Amino acid sequence: MNKKNFLGTVCVAVALSAVVSACGDGTSRSAGWEFSPNMYEPIAFNPDQPNPNFKNNQTAQLPPAATDPIGFVRFDYPNTIEGYQQAGLEVKNPLAVTEANLKQGDALYQVYCAVCHGKDGNGDGPLTKDRKVNDSRGERELEKFPPPPSYHRSSGAKSTRGTLMADLSDGQIYHTITYGYNAMGSHASQLNPEERWKVVMFVHELQKK
Repeated sequence: MNKKNFLGTVCVAVALSAVVSACGDGTSRSAGWEFSPNMYEPIAFNPDQPNPNFKNNQTAQLPPAATDPIGFVRFDYPNTIEGYQQAGLEVKNPLAVTEANLKQGDALYQVYCAVCHGKDGNGDGPLTKDRKVNDSRGERELEKFPPPPSYHRSSGAKSTRGTLMADLSDGQIYHTITYGYNAMGSHASQLNPEERWKVVMFVHELQKK
């Protein structure tokens, strides 16, 4: 028997053994041998299972006090007017003003902010204008959002908190992006902390107009 025929015979024998071993005898509830059970039967404890390795017998443990998850950036200013004002005084942009950071801030602003604030910061984004859609329900008006104040210093526009839009500080802009305010929702899930700071940097460019 040559090598090719031998290997073929071995493969057939293995396959036949697997089929036979997996077949029941009509009386047993066994499903036969499990293939690689560790791939779908985890050895580790599930979070909601009792665990004798801990004093409280719980698998899911609270993290140690004063610790942060990997990649988490702490922002210890509450979502209050006092937190906003304090952040405005104390929080500074940790990123250097570079061409690359400004370019990325511009790109992020156009995606997440320009729909309301406008591509140039005039407060004339597409969501502030009359819009219609024509679909299976016919032609109908879409919701229009109130236009936010312009960032431009030349406009002299004030925010609803009383500060000139052109005078908003690093911390005030960052606080607003993180928590949202009025019709603007929080963008913390869309922009990570570094991205928020790049947007803050670009907004300062718009304030100069």
